[in-house]
Amino acid sequence: MKTSELQGAALDWAVAKCEGMLDVIHDTTSEELWYYDREAGCDKHFWPSTDWAQAGPIIEREGISIDQRDNWSLVLACIDAPMEHEENEIWVNGPTPLIAAMRCYVSSKLGDEIEIPEQLMEGENK
Repeated sequence: MKTSELQGAALDWAVAKCEGMLDVIHDTTSEELWYYDREAGCDKHFWPSTDWAQAGPIIEREGISIDQRDNWSLVLACIDAPMEHEENEIWVNGPTPLIAAMRCYVSSKLGDEIEIPEQLMEGENK
């Protein structure tokens, strides 16, 4: 799937993969991702595509810039490209600042296309 088209649980899963979170669980009933927070000693949602508290540290750490055009009808996110990338920057759009930023992050780490687990793809088509 193109990283520029990821959304919902599929996007959150891809961000988890970039973050090295191997123990993320997909709840097919709610279409949400969960992980075990060792510090808190409990399960927590993982949804950086809609939660600023989870996406904010990634955006800050990775130096992702977010720009809006036409009164937020077009949101662009930009990140410095890895050395092996043919462009200096990666630009990705999205319907919200967090979706654009997380798509941009995934694209910088995993490339323009990635394989998504089938159960997450099914969730995208609902």
